[in-house]
Amino acid sequence: MLPVTHTAFHRISSALLALLFALVCAGANADGVVDHDAARKALEAGDILPLRTILDRAETAYPGRVLEVELERKGGDWIYEIKILQADGLVVKLNFDAKDGSLIKTKLK
Repeated sequence: MLPVTHTAFHRISSALLALLFALVCAGANADGVVDHDAARKALEAGDILPLRTILDRAETAYPGRVLEVELERKGGDWIYEIKILQADGLVVKLNFDAKDGSLIKTKLK
């Protein structure tokens, strides 16, 4: 195996980042995460609730700092996935049905 130089590592990393960006821009990545255009269209069509509505529900139930938000398409369902860092240092991962705002799943990390 040949040693990987810093420059070669940088080129490979840049290429992988470009590929990831292209997948996201295509509408959805391999995990079903959708881009902002697809999210906007779903909101305008009434397929999902506004993110602010979901964040209000999440932050009321689990106060803390929002670390990450994803809108995913799983099967035919729209899912908001939200990660919140709580004051005690635990991270809670919440899945909400994006159509009606119901909490589907809670996982503590």
